[in-house]
Amino acid sequence: MFAIMTVTGADSTGIIAAVTTALAELDVNIVDVSQTLMSGYFTMILRVEFDDRQTSITEIQQRLKPVAERTQQAIRIQSEDLFTAMNEI
Repeated sequence: MFAIMTVTGADSTGIIAAVTTALAELDVNIVDVSQTLMSGYFTMILRVEFDDRQTSITEIQQRLKPVAERTQQAIRIQSEDLFTAMNEI
C-alpha cells in the first residue's frame, strides 16, 4: 500500500531522523520525499510504501504520535488513494 505523510511545524534538530527511524522500525519504505524550510517553518511530504497486511495506517499513526509530540510537529498520514481523491479537481 502507498500512503502520503506530511510533517509540519517549527524547525528543530532531528526531525527527519526521528520520523525516518520510526518508519524504518515499522518496515515502511520511503519512496519519495520533499522537504523545505521557510522562515523557520519545516515541511516534509513523504510518499511511503508498506505491506498493509502487516502494518496498518492506524499503527503507523500511533507509532508516530510520540515522535510528533517530541519534535513538536504535526504528522499526518493517509492512503495515497484517499489523498488523490481529495485533491483531484
